[in-house]
This record gives sequence, structure tokens and C-alpha cells, in this order.
Amino acid sequence: MATSSYLKSSICDIPPRGLKMAATFIGNSAAIQEIFKRFSEQFTTMKRRNAFLHWYTQEGMDEIEFAEAKSNMNDLVSEYQPCNEVTIEDDVDLEEDNADGNTY
Repeated sequence: MATSSYLKSSICDIPPRGLKMAATFIGNSAAIQEIFKRFSEQFTTMKRRNAFLHWYTQEGMDEIEFAEAKSNMNDLVSEYQPCNEVTIEDDVDLEEDNADGNTY
């Protein structure tokens, strides 16, 4: 399924031949902000309905931990925001500064 023009994701729950399980890799790029936003929206929807909440609270998780997790997710989205706001001109300026020996 496509989540944005910069990111493609898919799910394959069939492990490779000879192995018991499969794994998922999420690369670090500015496009990951869209994944964090989607997780945040899905989390909010589930929390509002108290869906699956009992599974976690029965295992000893406190409901306050859900609010902390939501806050951490929003912080991640905010941290990647400046990366998405860089324009082509900004990128060219950074390359020119780097060519002059300046670091950024």
C-alpha cells in the first residue's frame, strides 16, 4: 500500500523458506514522518474507543503510559518536520557551503 509519494510499504506475513518468521525494516528518512502520523491517528482512534486497552492493562500497563506514548509519537513527528520543509534552493545552498569547506 502506498502511504505517500515518498514512501511505499507492504506487508508480507509469509516467512522466507526455511525460516520461522519474517521481519520488517523501516529506514530512517524524512518520509518516515508520514508513518508516525498514521500510527498516531490510528492510536488515537483506538484509544478513543478503548479498543484492546484491556489487553494491556491486564498485563500491568497503566493508562497514563498510553498518553506518554502518544506524546512521544507527536515529538517524533515534530522532529522530522524541518526535514520536510527543506526546499531545493536550501539543499543547493548547503551543497555549496559544503564545497567551500563549511560544515552544517
